Amino acid sequence: MRIGYAAGAFDLFHIGHLNLLRHASKECDYLIAGVVSDEMLLEVKGCETIIPTGERAEIVRHISFVDEVYVERVPDKLEVWKDLRFTHFFKGDDWRGTAKGAALEDRFAAVGVKIVYFPYTAHTSSTALRRAISALESPATRRA
Repeated sequence: MRIGYAAGAFDLFHIGHLNLLRHASKECDYLIAGVVSDEMLLEVKGCETIIPTGERAEIVRHISFVDEVYVERVPDKLEVWKDLRFTHFFKGDDWRGTAKGAALEDRFAAVGVKIVYFPYTAHTSSTALRRAISALESPATRRA
């Protein structure tokens, strides 16, 4: 049985998130979506979420091709693997060929996990959505 794992913040859920999960579901028999906790995002990326962890997990849980949701509370994906024992790890191809991607590939190869890269949806991201919301809320924009 191919058990897949696709992780993300899934904050301000957008088409890139949906594409990752949809593609991942086609590559495995059972898909676990990892929702990164608010605390971990703040620790690792230094950013706060708009939508709290529990609500993000609930949104992802209701996607028909997601079989299970796991809230990530540690930054080490190998620690997550020890809990879930997935066989495939899905990642956006913006990681392919990077030092972080190579390190992840090496660590997962040691435990028999295959990394599968999917096209990164470049035209949208949570960061771009945050910038757009911020621009809408800025005093200069409100005066215009």
